[in-house]
Amino acid sequence: MTEQRPLRILHCFRSPVGGIFRHVRDLVIEHSKAGHEVGILCDSSTGGAHEDRLFDEIRPFLSMGLTRMPMRRHVSLSDVGVIWDTYKNIKSLRPDVLHGHGAKGGVLARLAGSALRVNRYRVARLYTAHGGSLHYSRRSFVGQFVLRMERLQEYFTDALVFICEYERDSYTKKVGRPRTETRLIYNGIAERDFELIPTRSDAVHYIYVGMLRDLKGPDLFVEAFAKAERILGRPLSAVMIGDGPDRDRYRDMMIERGLGKRISMLPAMRVQQAFAMSQNLVVPSRAEAMPYIVLEGLGAGKTIIATRVGGIPEALGKDSPALVNPEDADDLARVMADAIRIPGWHDAAMPSTERVKSVFSASVMANHVLKLYHDLLDSESKQAVAVAS
Repeated sequence: MTEQRPLRILHCFRSPVGGIFRHVRDLVIEHSKAGHEVGILCDSSTGGAHEDRLFDEIRPFLSMGLTRMPMRRHVSLSDVGVIWDTYKNIKSLRPDVLHGHGAKGGVLARLAGSALRVNRYRVARLYTAHGGSLHYSRRSFVGQFVLRMERLQEYFTDALVFICEYERDSYTKKVGRPRTETRLIYNGIAERDFELIPTRSDAVHYIYVGMLRDLKGPDLFVEAFAKAERILGRPLSAVMIGDGPDRDRYRDMMIERGLGKRISMLPAMRVQQAFAMSQNLVVPSRAEAMPYIVLEGLGAGKTIIATRVGGIPEALGKDSPALVNPEDADDLARVMADAIRIPGWHDAAMPSTERVKSVFSASVMANHVLKLYHDLLDSESKQAVAVAS
């Protein structure tokens, strides 16, 4: 990392689960090791035992501490109190950088940072959407409101960070051409994640790893699994790993289709444990930005079968045979069957580990983010000097 003055960096986001949490953890570790002081402010009502263990792992790197407070997912009148409490917490931490992640984290970080600016406190305000509000359609009333709010918040934003080309393009199409500083900085995984994970002796044919909610496509996975069995003419096996609000509905769906004994369900666990259960990882999402599960699977040497959504084609290759049409269980079933019936399919469909490491490395990501922090603060310092003179 570049040798510059140590910074006080605070990451603000709502829910400590999934890709946002993974992204922030990697930045925390990399920037702390580089000598910076880092803290987290997030929701206290989401996450479970698995997330608590992940927090315990990064506590040694959180010199500015971990602050958790209630944050509702949707905008409500109670947010007035949340914004005030957030402002007081942030003010007491005296950050140089406020980096909001996801829609709610972005609102809180930028509003609090702007309030600090009013009080002559110099702080850089950044926002990374991670998909979030960009999943909304401009054709709906709610989507119109959310996307217009994104546009309005540009006035309180020093830089927008996009985690893939797809996210940058979506922002331009749905919100408009950004009127503030922007950077494209790909998500990255740590060096430890570039280790091949062999499958266990009792491995299943496929695994699904992720949140159990319709946006991520577990229902499509179940439907495609049944169709892949019919294509191959034999019973298959799978495990769905994760937690979420629709877990019971997916369980009922499997039982109704007679798949209850061939698809099992397990709670969220370390991806290394999950990856040992199968060579084939299915990512049937309806919408994504740049999902970590795809990068982690590639780093572990897994065969990825995924929908052509978000930044996934940027990771697998835009012409990869592993990409399937979104919302298309027939296409997903076809590729799931190909992955286990065609010899050499993995080597033909997956990018090399070297290519993945050169683009999607946590150290590369953290360096680029840190450079942006310094660029913003240096620019503000020069402006302040110019005004004073």
